[in-house]
Amino acid sequence: MTYKTRLRPLSVGQLRTRRARLVRQLPNVEVTLRGALQRQMRRCGKADCRCAAGELHGPYIYLSVRTGARSGLLYVPAEVVEDVTRRVETTGRIEAALAEISAINLELFARGKLD
Repeated sequence: MTYKTRLRPLSVGQLRTRRARLVRQLPNVEVTLRGALQRQMRRCGKADCRCAAGELHGPYIYLSVRTGARSGLLYVPAEVVEDVTRRVETTGRIEAALAEISAINLELFARGKLD
């Protein structure tokens, strides 16, 4: 069910209450980190290494990031994987909350009740 059809039956008061609750529940935006975590196995390229026979090194964790039209991978050291994971997940929760707040505001605007 889309926001539009899910929000339509709610009263203006219910929409405003829901929006206020979402705003109060927003995590600290200072800890956001946009990207996607990827686990990769790698070959080192040495002919006598175990990876040459198929036993790859890793897994290594990378943060896939997009800057404009370009994207890239940043290596995430093992000692910060948990923190980076939390930050990426927090960013997802913030973006989902902002999308719902925007949908609520759009519904209020359509009703002529945007404050």
